[in-house]
Amino acid sequence: MIEKPSNFALIGAAGYIAPRHMKAIKDTGNLLVAALDPFDSVGVIDSYFPEAHFFTEPERFDRHLDKLRRTITGKVDYVSICSPNYLHDAHIRMALRNGAHAICEKPLVLNPWNLDALSEIERETGKKVFTILQLRHHPVIMQLKKEVSQNTDPDKRYHIQLEYITSRGSWYHHSWKGNTEKSGGIATNIGVHFFDMLTWIFGPATTNAVTQYENDRAAGHLTLAKADVDWFLSINAETLPNEVKQQSKRTYRSLTIEGKEIEFSDGFTDLHTVSYQNILNGTGFGLEDARASVQIVHEIRQQIH
Repeated sequence: MIEKPSNFALIGAAGYIAPRHMKAIKDTGNLLVAALDPFDSVGVIDSYFPEAHFFTEPERFDRHLDKLRRTITGKVDYVSICSPNYLHDAHIRMALRNGAHAICEKPLVLNPWNLDALSEIERETGKKVFTILQLRHHPVIMQLKKEVSQNTDPDKRYHIQLEYITSRGSWYHHSWKGNTEKSGGIATNIGVHFFDMLTWIFGPATTNAVTQYENDRAAGHLTLAKADVDWFLSINAETLPNEVKQQSKRTYRSLTIEGKEIEFSDGFTDLHTVSYQNILNGTGFGLEDARASVQIVHEIRQQIH
């Protein structure tokens, strides 16, 4: 018996990350039936699901989901959420209210208490909230977690240096990403998946100190259960190492553990598809998986106000 494809809807179809979700939906053999974005530059949909209904108004999109929910075969099973960070909570609620599971980009929400409220709605609706934590599926990161878990020395502490510089132009500061209330700030916007990866491997944070914070860069120190982490995040191209500038590259990613570089620049291409496969198989990451990193970036914001 051939399994029926699941119906998906997508919020944030014009965003940078949306095509990865469209590809994941297609690669897992499912259908995108509806999409929403206030901006109508969404021709990319034609490469994946040209028959998908498209809306620029959330009210009409919500109405469409409700109408589909009342049909026998058209009901949306999952809503993928690629909208600005501050809208994730509202869009997850829209998905659950319409009888669909939610698959949401990181950060899942901006504040830890939002997770508690969504957990209550999960119980009310019987639907689940999933998040994309693709670094947990990266082969190099999975191997690192395995090695750390196999270390039998109970007193072993790892010394970690994390640097991530991803150059952005002036548009960034004029967009929602440059607005801390909407994006959560630079540590949330470009750092949350690294904080998730580190706490997944080395355990929860016990101290969280910010040593530098500007609108285009941030630095700090995390004490985790098994590691001490110094981190630096930046969107300013001037902070790139000279050797990177000389190669005309605009992104630099470095993770060193005990002085040894962990190379994981490659292997990102299909991690959204892997994430979707796990969600569809019942092994996706949910609300509690997101809590540690959401807590860290929330505490960072509290220190700069």
